[in-house]
Amino acid sequence: MAELNRLSTAEFKVTSKIPVSLILDDIRSANNVGSVFRTADCFALQHVYLCGITATPPHRDILKTALGATESVSWSHHENCTDLVKQLRAEGTAVHALEQTHNSARLKDFVSPQGSLAVVLGNEVNGVGQSVIDECDGAIEIEQFGTKHSLNVAVATGMVVYEVALGYRRR
Repeated sequence: MAELNRLSTAEFKVTSKIPVSLILDDIRSANNVGSVFRTADCFALQHVYLCGITATPPHRDILKTALGATESVSWSHHENCTDLVKQLRAEGTAVHALEQTHNSARLKDFVSPQGSLAVVLGNEVNGVGQSVIDECDGAIEIEQFGTKHSLNVAVATGMVVYEVALGYRRR
């Protein structure tokens, strides 16, 4: 592992991050939450917001899948996702839901904003709630070609973060 030249947790906390945050709204599976933390660490994201019923560290299933990322990634819990989205937008952050909507942008066509971005990830069954979508700047959709119309939230997060992170790193 030493040959991989990985940052320590202390080094990671002070290193520059891409201006992307994730908002997890009512995620039922603590394992999915832990996986999102690992993705946030892997791509050096700014913050993970946990909203509503979403489990928070040190839940054992989060720790099992996060593999220490809860110690390196900045996070906070918020009761109401809609209020958080309003607050972030008022502070100048562009907020987009990862959801299939009438006006959603295909992931391959999405252009990351110049400033900070937060992506809302919704409940495994119900997706992102309409009241949250209504407060967002837009929605991003992952095109799907099979019989299912959704992906596991942790898998979808990885896909979106990879594409968005590339956009920021190319600048």
